Amino acid sequence: MISKHFTITLAQLNPTVGDIPGNIKKIREVYAKHKAQADLIAFTEMVVVGYPTDDLILKPFFIDRVMKEVEQLAKEIDGSGAGLLISAPWRHEGKVYSAAMLLHDGKIIAKRFKHHLPNYGVFDEVRVFEAGDLPLPVDFKGARLGIMTCEDMWFPDVTAHLKKNGAEILIVPNGSPYEVDKTHIRQQIAQERVKESGLPLVYINQVGGQDELVFDGASFVLDNKGKVLTQLPSHVEYTTTTIWEFMPSPALREREGTRSCGEGEGVSQQTLTSAAPHPHLNPLPQSGRGSFVCKSCETTHAPYTGSESIYQTLVLGLRDYVNKNGFPGVLLGMSGGIDSAISAAIAVDALGADRVRCFMMPSPYTSQDSLDDAAECSKLLGIKHGSVSIKPAMEAFDVMIKQASNENSKGLAAENIQARSRGVFLMAMSNATGYMVLSTGNKSEMSVGYATLYGDMCGGYNVLKDVYKMTVFELAKWRNQSHPQNAKGPAGRVIPERIITKPPTAELRPNQKDEDSLPPYAVLDDILYCIIENEMNLDEIAARGHDLATVNRVWKMLDRAEYKRRQACPGVKISRKAFGRDRRYPITNKFTDIVTG
Repeated sequence: MISKHFTITLAQLNPTVGDIPGNIKKIREVYAKHKAQADLIAFTEMVVVGYPTDDLILKPFFIDRVMKEVEQLAKEIDGSGAGLLISAPWRHEGKVYSAAMLLHDGKIIAKRFKHHLPNYGVFDEVRVFEAGDLPLPVDFKGARLGIMTCEDMWFPDVTAHLKKNGAEILIVPNGSPYEVDKTHIRQQIAQERVKESGLPLVYINQVGGQDELVFDGASFVLDNKGKVLTQLPSHVEYTTTTIWEFMPSPALREREGTRSCGEGEGVSQQTLTSAAPHPHLNPLPQSGRGSFVCKSCETTHAPYTGSESIYQTLVLGLRDYVNKNGFPGVLLGMSGGIDSAISAAIAVDALGADRVRCFMMPSPYTSQDSLDDAAECSKLLGIKHGSVSIKPAMEAFDVMIKQASNENSKGLAAENIQARSRGVFLMAMSNATGYMVLSTGNKSEMSVGYATLYGDMCGGYNVLKDVYKMTVFELAKWRNQSHPQNAKGPAGRVIPERIITKPPTAELRPNQKDEDSLPPYAVLDDILYCIIENEMNLDEIAARGHDLATVNRVWKMLDRAEYKRRQACPGVKISRKAFGRDRRYPITNKFTDIVTG
């Protein structure tokens, strides 16, 4: 029987990888709240286990546990209310698939396996999953559901196959991580599938942080013309319910002798019954019955854009990393520079001032301005601020080095001793308090190796790891002018203006400035973006107005610092080429040696 009305609840949740009981508890809570009003509650990709699960999928006993818990959940879903569309790894005939499963009437009534497995960037699903066949629609409560998982939407063949076999609405569970400007790309791809099929589309995306990845949610619904009917808010858990009405095709109306349906009109109950004499669950290869039109959708929530979008992603990534891993809070070195200042602001907005501690660790080269700026920033943020001199540690290392080499430390060795003394102190405080050390290096510095191993690179997480220096400045200015939604930190200015305007310096030697060792950050960032994100060659980059020798130098610095980046802590990914799984380069690499100016 064709359903005259069909109600779908979208559940945009924040699961935790591996927390099967906790994730299923979230599913149960949504079910309890919406089972009476919805025909179907649709969840995100891998909601049962969190996403991505990586090599957990390769553990047979992990899959055993998943299957046992899902089968138990299915028994709790009676036939009087909503069905649950969930997603989990599933073993079938000895192979493991990424499966979307429909639970109803005490059992799993349908499974659809993911057909296209992503194998690029941060994704390597080919390594852990088998690819499923092209899926057929699922007939549920009289509606033919075209269920396809995440990557399946990015290729036209799955949608075409579902349409050919009678799908009337497309439902897409997703685990699509945040990247700058990616929201409109998702909608563009979805609109292409709608245009090809003439079917409405419901897109449900995961939200929350998982190690380097942040999932921004921003789920949406498109009508059969590709118009956005509703968009869920990004960066937060959210549920919303949509009400759909079946609109029969002209061919069905003509065949059944029914009148044309106008606005607010539907097909007669006689037609509903005679048009669908098929068994309740069997996929129906018959097409052309019609499609569903959304009659009730929540008002669209505008997605974050620009600096606000990046900032909210950094906040969510840090909050979930700290909370999901059970750290009581974070501590960091507050240098009086912009990187530590914006990192502290993000930490306070993510966790609250009571869970953030900062330490100024001055050396003989630390300026009074830096001392004052660090203290003022901590005061504006309302966080505990300590000051511990590293001079005794520097002197102790001098004694040790002189015993070994008959001379005092000097040059680069002396500079790195300062950074490593600070790192040792912060890690000791982490051991003493249980707080996680928050590293503060930005992508520009990480790219060219302008950082000290076991010094300022130490820590458990780094929110700026994928943020170029010029973007750091933009974020600081934005935060001083804006109070982020759901932020735990104070409104108003939180970073002293002088921190933003003064020339960046590591203060490891007298009168040091970053530009003594690096090109100006505006130049450096553009060159790095060309090399890393755009994979451009030297001549192409020089054609943008850059000095060829400078481009060559930056390229070599980037390659030589690979060994440092391999030892860096994880951090939030915001770009399409974050260091780590997105960009995998050999440490031993002679290719750049053949490049000459």
